[in-house]
Amino acid sequence: MLGRLSFRMCNRWLARALAKGLVPLLLLGAGTASTEEARDYLSFATEDEANSTEIFSKASPAVVYVTTTTLRRRSRFSMDVMEIPKGSGSGFVWHDSGLIVTNYHVVADANRMKVTLQDGNSYLAELIGSAPEKDLAVLRLLEPPSDLTTLPLGDSTELSVGRKVLAIGNPFGLDTTLTTGVVSALGREIRAPSGRQIRGVVQTDAAINPGNSGGPLLNSLGQLIGVNTAIYSPSGASAGIGFAIPVNTVREVVPQLISYGRILRPIMGIELASDRWRRRYGIKGMPVVRVFPGLPAAEAGLRGVSRSSRGDLRLGDIIVAIDGQTIDSHDDYLTLMESHKAGDTISVRARRGDDEVDLDVVLTESQ
Repeated sequence: MLGRLSFRMCNRWLARALAKGLVPLLLLGAGTASTEEARDYLSFATEDEANSTEIFSKASPAVVYVTTTTLRRRSRFSMDVMEIPKGSGSGFVWHDSGLIVTNYHVVADANRMKVTLQDGNSYLAELIGSAPEKDLAVLRLLEPPSDLTTLPLGDSTELSVGRKVLAIGNPFGLDTTLTTGVVSALGREIRAPSGRQIRGVVQTDAAINPGNSGGPLLNSLGQLIGVNTAIYSPSGASAGIGFAIPVNTVREVVPQLISYGRILRPIMGIELASDRWRRRYGIKGMPVVRVFPGLPAAEAGLRGVSRSSRGDLRLGDIIVAIDGQTIDSHDDYLTLMESHKAGDTISVRARRGDDEVDLDVVLTESQ
């Protein structure tokens, strides 16, 4: 009874206050900011806030939302197929002619790709190049608009732990989202979709969630310093550990994907044994299975597997080092090849029976 009476008394008091115009004053006294104070906040920003706001304003028009679909049979017993959503991620405009960079795993096995810009307009795109070993891909808009925004490129060798970074992307499909953080570590390694290791990766605590993949990681000048590619989290959500492919790797790979559709690496002209076979028999180094005639390895004198007069297989040369660097896996070998170009001469150390031989091999272009 007392509670109902108090409630009615409050209502009557509030009605009288409204009639006398006292409510705005009462609300102001309760902690509501004055118009002058609101104007002060709108015109005020810390140096860091101003920097983040400026970068987001300039860079966000270059960030895109990538969605993909794939074809699937309606049933096991039907040849009729349907198009179903496959995945989504982020990307950014590489060139104003309509070239888009994203992660390979965002568009892998996709049948159809659509790119949505910040203004909400969507465009069909085609895949023109991919590098699963670097988790990078390049798309081309089929009918690009004329006013695309691009990002300035930075230098990932200038990064240091503690420097500010900003990530822009579309986590969980929420378009053009900004998160900030710092460089947590440098020189990390993560596994690419192809199974190879991506070296020199940037680690950051800027929140990266599903959907951020393929989006840009920026420095405090608004320059691209990495492509967000993965998070380390048992739950699949940001846990303060995200990874980005360094921009210097992107600089090397993307032009090749645009021109050739793949990474070009020079070759010696050999076939190596698989890592699984090598581990099975406890072999240190990379056994040469086959040396292709007329190519640099054959001309330098490298030997592959051969047969004895009795028909038994005899192990050929085992490459243990190239240019003084130990080679103990396909990944080691391919990474070293990627650091060279056709025409370079490399020094190959191989184990041949109980001896070791040093051979100079002039690399040639891949076929």
